[in-house]
Amino acid sequence: MTEIRNCTMNFGPQHPAAHGVLRLVLELDGEVIERADPHVGLLHRGTEKLAESKPFTQSVPYMDRLDYVSMMCNEHAYVMAIEKMLNVAPPIRAQYIRVMFDEITRILNHLMWLGAHALDVGAMSMFLYAFREREDLMDCYEAVSGARMHAAYYRPGGVYRDLPDFMPRYEVSKWHNEKDIKRLNENRQGSLLDFIEDFTRRFPACVDDYETLLTDNRIWKQRTVGIGVVSPERALQLGFSGPMLRGSGIEWDLRKKQPYEVYSEMKFSIPVGTEGDCYDRYLVRMEELRQSNEIIKQCVDWLRQNPGLVMLDDHKITAPKRNEMKEDMESLIHHFKLFTEGYCVPEGEVYSAIEHPKGEFGIYLVSDGANKPYRLKIRAPGFAHLASIEEMVKGHMLADVVAVIGTQDIVFGEIDR
Repeated sequence: MTEIRNCTMNFGPQHPAAHGVLRLVLELDGEVIERADPHVGLLHRGTEKLAESKPFTQSVPYMDRLDYVSMMCNEHAYVMAIEKMLNVAPPIRAQYIRVMFDEITRILNHLMWLGAHALDVGAMSMFLYAFREREDLMDCYEAVSGARMHAAYYRPGGVYRDLPDFMPRYEVSKWHNEKDIKRLNENRQGSLLDFIEDFTRRFPACVDDYETLLTDNRIWKQRTVGIGVVSPERALQLGFSGPMLRGSGIEWDLRKKQPYEVYSEMKFSIPVGTEGDCYDRYLVRMEELRQSNEIIKQCVDWLRQNPGLVMLDDHKITAPKRNEMKEDMESLIHHFKLFTEGYCVPEGEVYSAIEHPKGEFGIYLVSDGANKPYRLKIRAPGFAHLASIEEMVKGHMLADVVAVIGTQDIVFGEIDR
């Protein structure tokens, strides 16, 4: 008899399906997984420690770099924590803008997940389709902040600036002739709100296209149905949140259960799975794309009819306008003080959580009354999900590891921090 031994292999950290720098040490019996040990920390940048040496506002751009697919949502939890400590509320228009951009970010995140997950499992076209729609939403990021990814658009007290009255347009170049440019600029003739409204009209048909390609595709179902099953009880014990928890059949969404900003004014429903497998989590996220689209529509309608401030008019916390700063001595002093030493936050501690595209993203902030955090701890949804990977892949084949990593929608910036 030949001796059969288990073999140990590395999956990652330079593996295209590892979604960053995940190193999985897999123990295999043939092609069946016996053990899976996730090694993290290869992307560690010390975000929490760095935030303790900077004035509060200067740490906003660090948040973008945590989950670099859901940039503004990370900022949202952080600025909400600071606002709770200061006991201030942003103007109502700023709250609607935040909710709108949270949902734009949710669509951005889910499109990235859909393209990458399908690519991991073997469907190439999906990636290209998903990125076609992401491009339009990235242009919305760029229109308000000047950056396509790391926006730093949310600020304690509101948002950096109001929505622009016009969209940047394509120009004739050696790649695009006049006929192309006319077609590309068709929906860019008005304001940012017009552009977003046009997107919300087109997007449901795009989601239908994605579903036509995948939902009843027999290869997709063979690769996802019954894979990585997590029962509702176990999902709670493992600390799941977001689509991972809802896919297991638990109707938990912070936007409904603990509403923040203006989510209590929004009409939307929470999609819930029944089986707790990769396929159910796929269906939950696909329905979330549609629900987010509806929320964005409601925000656009409200923002059209209600102009107003997007930043608190308290220059102890928020910067004065640039033209004031250049003409008025008091504004110049406020500006100088804010950008050199910031503001002091009352002593205390606070936990602020939002319904991030991947689950519950929370910021635990401790202040000792200084102008920088005494302690900052981040509750990243992906960390709890990754901890369950051994349980989810045990007994499955090596190829199913890729499907499980995809369904967890892991981004390493927030896990390694």
